[in-house]
Amino acid sequence: MTIKTLAAAVALTILPAMAFAYECNSSKQKQASMSCAEGSVYDAQSGACVPTTG
Repeated sequence: MTIKTLAAAVALTILPAMAFAYECNSSKQKQASMSCAEGSVYDAQSGACVPTTG
């Protein structure tokens, strides 16, 4: 097996897993923003719901 073939096989195996992991992480943030109580919003930096001002 050549180096190029091996590199392509590794890339085709790893890249979809990385994309899936990224999507799982972003969906957790979306879900958290939807579950905040009324009058608060999800803050990505703190990872929690914070009260809205104004």
